Order: sequence, then C-alpha cells, then structure tokens
Amino acid sequence: MTDRPSLRTERLELRPVREEDVDRILAYRNHPDVVRWLLRTEVDPDGLRAAWRAAADDPHDHSVAAVLEGVLIGTVSLSVVDGMGQPAMPERTEADLGYTFDPAYAGHGYATEAVTAVVDHAFGELGVRRITAGCFADNLASVRILEKIGMRREQHGVEDSWHDDLGWVDGYTYGMLAREWSGRTS
Repeated sequence: MTDRPSLRTERLELRPVREEDVDRILAYRNHPDVVRWLLRTEVDPDGLRAAWRAAADDPHDHSVAAVLEGVLIGTVSLSVVDGMGQPAMPERTEADLGYTFDPAYAGHGYATEAVTAVVDHAFGELGVRRITAGCFADNLASVRILEKIGMRREQHGVEDSWHDDLGWVDGYTYGMLAREWSGRTS
C-alpha cells in the first residue's frame, strides 16, 4: 500500500496499513463493542480494503496500524486537512484524528499510547497547528483517551448524533493546538 516510515512507542510499532492487514482490521472493526461507537456500522471487506488503499495513496493521510508483538491491535487515523478561514489561509494546517482498537486489548493503555504518538508526530513532524477528534458522548473509553492526552472538549452537541440503538445522543468534539501540546507536562 504505502512505504511511509513507522513510528515506535515503548510497546508498539505504528506503521502504514498493509494489504494483508485488512482482514484483521475487519475482524475487530465489525465486533459489536467497536461498531457500537462508530458512525459507519457496517463495512464489507472490499469497501474497507478500498478505503485503506485510498488512504495509503493520499499524501495527506497519515493513518497507521498499531502492532503489538507482531499482532495488529488497532488503527489510528490522521488526515491533514484545511481549516476554516478566509482566502490566503495557510493550507493543510489541521488534522482530523480517529482510532479503532480490538476490544481484546482494551484496558492496557495501548490506544492512549498509539494516539499520543500519532498526535506527537502530527505536531512535531507534520507541522499541523490544530488537531480535532469527535465521539459520541457516551463513548467513555474514547472520552478518556482524548482527555488523558490533554485534548480540550470544545463542543458538546446536544442530541446532535443519531445512534441506531440509542436514538438521538449527544456528541463531543475535542481539539488541541500545537502550542498546547508542546507546553504540556507528561
């Protein structure tokens, strides 16, 4: 798919998604505990494969597979985008962040570790000035990750998101600036 460099954390390799990874991603991505908190509740193998292939060919997509001891346990998506602004605004200064992880690996801090590394890469290497992420307000695991890495809840949308099981639910949007990231304490 692509030949972008890998990142390392204390326990994880964060590398580009490979063609052979897609079936593994699909296996946990369609798990009921994961699907419960995704906007797209169904994906077929061909559609997922095409989406990851397109991401690999997009120079502004810096998504990675999180690999623990040779096993793909999750993905972190990062797309560098244009922010809002008037003409002559600098291009590609913001990033949209997302992630999915195999629930079998929950509770060990792997998602937080991977997301932290990708955010650090985005601010440090890619030069983005702002990162945003959204989630359902009831997705407490996602809320904890975003708040643990220091992102600020910028928006609480009351009943702004449709959920198949729960009906209209609240959604959160989180954000962080590069200067906040560089000024944080670990």
